Amino acid sequence: MTTFNEREKGFEKKYERDQELVFKVNARRNKLLGLWAAEKLGLAGDEAEAYAKSVVVADFDKPGDDDVLQKVLGDLTQKGVQISEHGVRKEMERLVGVAREQVAASM
Repeated sequence: MTTFNEREKGFEKKYERDQELVFKVNARRNKLLGLWAAEKLGLAGDEAEAYAKSVVVADFDKPGDDDVLQKVLGDLTQKGVQISEHGVRKEMERLVGVAREQVAASM
């Protein structure tokens, strides 16, 4: 049975690594989205970084991406930036690929 137990532990470790990778990619994507939105809001430097961090933190409100989407869309709309929900979702999709590359390069 040790072979079975070793395989089970191997699968558990792989699952942990995969989940960690998903978390890192989502956090990186959210930071990149925050920086993108900050530029549209006219923020730069420390203000842009702080805004990007607030977008990352917003992802912990609820499961899924809707909390991040609503924060960014709401902030942009409130400041008079003309963008649709579809436009923000499209940027999120684009940035997930960029985030994957950046996370992979840092490992």
